[in-house]
Amino acid sequence: MEDEYISVSELTDYIKRLINSDSGLKQVYVRGEISNFKRYPSGHCYFSLKDEGSMIPGVMFYGFASKLKFQPENGMKVLVRGYVDVYKTRGNYQLYAQRMIEDGLGELHIAFEQLKKELESKGYFDDDLKKPIPKFPKKVGVVTAATGAAIRDIVTTIKRRWPLCEIILFPSLVQGKLAPNNIVRQIYVADTEFDLDTLIVGRGGGSIEDLWAFNERIVAKAILSCETPVISAVVHEIDWTIADYVADKRAATQTSAAEIAVTDIKEISSKVDDLDSRANNVMAKQFNDNLEKFERIMNRPLFKNPHIIHERKAMDLDFIKGRLVSSSKEMIHSNQMRLSKVKSSNVFRNPQSILDEKTIILSRNIDKLKVLNPLLTIQRGYAVARSKGKVVSYAKDLKEDDELELQFKDGKVNTRVL
Repeated sequence: MEDEYISVSELTDYIKRLINSDSGLKQVYVRGEISNFKRYPSGHCYFSLKDEGSMIPGVMFYGFASKLKFQPENGMKVLVRGYVDVYKTRGNYQLYAQRMIEDGLGELHIAFEQLKKELESKGYFDDDLKKPIPKFPKKVGVVTAATGAAIRDIVTTIKRRWPLCEIILFPSLVQGKLAPNNIVRQIYVADTEFDLDTLIVGRGGGSIEDLWAFNERIVAKAILSCETPVISAVVHEIDWTIADYVADKRAATQTSAAEIAVTDIKEISSKVDDLDSRANNVMAKQFNDNLEKFERIMNRPLFKNPHIIHERKAMDLDFIKGRLVSSSKEMIHSNQMRLSKVKSSNVFRNPQSILDEKTIILSRNIDKLKVLNPLLTIQRGYAVARSKGKVVSYAKDLKEDDELELQFKDGKVNTRVL
């Protein structure tokens, strides 16, 4: 009876053989919503795929996950191609995904939108980073296919509009797996090894798959890092590529790219002619205006009768002479009066009489000083009282215990008021 029982591993192996033998499970196409998505450092992706009624675990190993053109996220509805097998360790069946795209959208479109969103958040498309395109370039570089309509249109347009410009072609693959790296290399060479004024990067039209090289991250980074102003010319009637968003200027066609890169010499010539005509008109007007001013000046009486100037200057000279003579006479008379006053002053008197007079005045002043000398008063038997260095004239100015200094004829005595 016990021989009827089998082990867990035997049961699991049996179920695994049944599933592996079912050709319908060797390649399945499943539509569902992603949940529990997680990408490990190894690059393997683990998730669940669910709908309203059920859920199946899934895994996408690194070899397939590395080819994804978009980043799977929880809640995203996807279409998965793969096969069903049993994970023996856990004893559960799961979906082994080999390809995954978003339901309702193309895989490339999803990848484009995700990369666009990422680069936009990092500032790749900011207007502040856009460099101006020179109007009168000496050298224009072109990164595109070596042959084809694209380079022909660009060369023809530039030579027609601005023949002075030198065009340098940097031939590159523009389609296929090798194209992105080739484009990046040629952008780097053009930017670092040639003294370019402008660089055109692009190709002719095509499907989104044909243009995909210009939607790659490395191409966007190369354009952003380029110090030479870049014009993108990836021709597509409706959509823009990532390169169009990053470039300093986007052109819808190769012809318009060339028109943006150079100025039309005919327009410059026309502007020069217009400026020349305007300058001639201005100069002619100024000449006529100055001629009229000259004629008005020459018609003034002064220029018609130049002797008037001589007569007026002669009258002015006579007037000045008259004033000079009059002022000289007044000055002489004034000096004579001053001289008379000086003669009548002490300078011309007898010096001895002046000295005697001053001696008498001095003696009188000495007598007055003697009368006022306090020392003479002391010599007659009086004393001078001082308190705190000041002469005391009245008894009422003193109070008890005030210190006094009495000055006598033969000395000083200190005392105190009682």
